[in-house]
Amino acid sequence: MILRLRFILLLMLLPFLAQAQQPDTTRTPIRNIETENVDVLPNAVDTKGWLLLDKDIQTELEGAVQNLYNCRYEKAEKQFRSLRRRYPNHPMPYFLLGLSQWWKIVPTNIKTKQYDKLFFAYMDSSITKAETLYEADNKNYEACFFLAAAYGFDGRLNAERSNWPKATVSAKRALKYLEISKEANGLSPEFLFGQALFNYYAVWIPDNYPLLKPVLLLFPKGNKQLGLQQLRNVADNGFYVGPEAKVFLMRILNNEENNPEAAMPLARNLAKTYPDNGYFQRFYALLCFNMGEFRESERVSQEILTKLNQGMPGYEGISGRYATYFLGWLMQNRYKDLTKAKDYYQRCIVFAESTDETKGGFYLHANYNLARIAEKERDLGTARRYYSVVREIADSKSDQYREAKAFLKKNKK
Repeated sequence: MILRLRFILLLMLLPFLAQAQQPDTTRTPIRNIETENVDVLPNAVDTKGWLLLDKDIQTELEGAVQNLYNCRYEKAEKQFRSLRRRYPNHPMPYFLLGLSQWWKIVPTNIKTKQYDKLFFAYMDSSITKAETLYEADNKNYEACFFLAAAYGFDGRLNAERSNWPKATVSAKRALKYLEISKEANGLSPEFLFGQALFNYYAVWIPDNYPLLKPVLLLFPKGNKQLGLQQLRNVADNGFYVGPEAKVFLMRILNNEENNPEAAMPLARNLAKTYPDNGYFQRFYALLCFNMGEFRESERVSQEILTKLNQGMPGYEGISGRYATYFLGWLMQNRYKDLTKAKDYYQRCIVFAESTDETKGGFYLHANYNLARIAEKERDLGTARRYYSVVREIADSKSDQYREAKAFLKKNKK
């Protein structure tokens, strides 16, 4: 666990080039640049040839990145390959093609390895092209941006695959180029993203995992509130990194800051802007469920199952596990339709087993609720079967464990 958390620090605090522009009208965009707040003024660097700052390229790619976030990978990749034909020596098209592979992996909770080989190949190509640009001009901060981003993604997936030596090398290189590229923070919000994440997590991680404090001595000091402010700024202003900043901000506010009310507008915005992204849909459905917006959670959950049944990309067992649990709970507790509740809970169990998510969570609660329904219906054999699962996987100090143990003791075969 400690080793993995160390790599969260090394690998997640990096500037990830995101996939689409997304407006957020809930905040006022910040476009005025004060000279004392930036290291490099726009006119102090020759940005000729930088595709990140090219408005024509942004206009051209707007539809492509929209397709990418909507999991329409083939359409997006067609446009990225067109960009590569015109700019064969620039890292951007290779990085975007690699990013397309990444978003094929994300909906599976990073479990599928089907796209790993192609993902690493595209990131390697992006690194090679960016290194050539940087060697020719060490003030080419765009090249540093892509080096930090490509090494960051490479390291992150290697860490997920427990390839620690490769992850370590990539993490060190990514942090090196992150440090260099931050000199261009004033040129574009794209460059600010990595610094925002670093500022936040460099404080959050040692606060929550004190054993990692010695590791943090090797890094610059962070500023959590500044990191959140920077992340909001990037979410409002970034063309490429704006949506990715929203994703991180949404997760941070909900998971780390325990503030689902603040996370909800971001989740709703992402889910509505990219309605065919299973990851966004299930996160939004989860927030709606947890915050008592049951009608919306039900609507989105039904959509998830419909798209999953249609075989749409990005919709698989994990999204199905979310949706069926929410619907099962609603049928049991709001509509009092136990037949439908049992059906959804049983489907949730099947989805969980198909994705090897059987250590707790929805799998535990689906079994627990089925056990209670069976007990209520006086189907003691079925109740024993589900309670046996609960006793096996529930925390021994939990109410579910004690209830299962008591039932099984009282209702022996």
